[in-house]
Amino acid sequence: MARALALGLLVGFPIAASPGPISFLVLRRTLARGWRSGLVSGLGVATGDAIYAALAAFGVAVVTNVLISQRRWIGLLGGIALVVIGLRTISQNPPPRSSPKRADYASMVALTLTNPPTILSFSAVFAGLGLRVEAGWLPAIGLVVGVMLGSALWWVVMTGLVSALRDRMTPAVTHAIRLASGLALIGFGVLALVSAGGGLVSVSS
Repeated sequence: MARALALGLLVGFPIAASPGPISFLVLRRTLARGWRSGLVSGLGVATGDAIYAALAAFGVAVVTNVLISQRRWIGLLGGIALVVIGLRTISQNPPPRSSPKRADYASMVALTLTNPPTILSFSAVFAGLGLRVEAGWLPAIGLVVGVMLGSALWWVVMTGLVSALRDRMTPAVTHAIRLASGLALIGFGVLALVSAGGGLVSVSS
C-alpha cells in the first residue's frame, strides 16, 4: 500500500506539471481571482486525474471503452469550451478577487475529463508498475490516492508561486499574461477541434 501510494505520487505530480491548456486556465484563474480560486481549480484537475487513474487501476473496461469510443465528440466539446474560455479571457476585464465557487471546481473536473486517452496513459504506466486490481485492492487504491495527492501537490505549489508573484506584477505585465494565456487557450482549443474533426472524418469515410 505504501509503495503504491508513493508510486502514485511520482506519477501524479509530473502528469499534472505537464504544460497544456489546463495549466494556462489555472494560471489565468489564479492571476485574475487569487490563490484560492486557482487552488480550487487545481483540485478539480486532481479529481479528474484521479477518476481516470481509478478507471485504469481497477480495469473498468466498460466505462473506459465507452469514453474511448466517444473521444472524438468529447474532444470537440472540450475544444469548443477552451476556445470560448480563451475568447472570454481576452475580451473581458479580469474580475475582482472573490471566494472560490463550486463552478471553479466542477468546470475543471469536466475539462480534465475531456481527454479520454489519458486513461490509456495511466493504464500503460500502471501496467509497467505491475499495480492493478489483479495485484490486490489495496495497491490499486493506494495508487489512485497517490495520483490525486501528487496532482494536488503540484497545484498547491504552482498556484502558490503564481499568487506570490501576482502581487509584484504591474498591471501591464498582468494584462500581457492574460492575453497570452487567452491566445494559448484558443490555440489548444483549435488543435483539439482539428484533431477531433479529423478523427470524425476518418471514421465516417
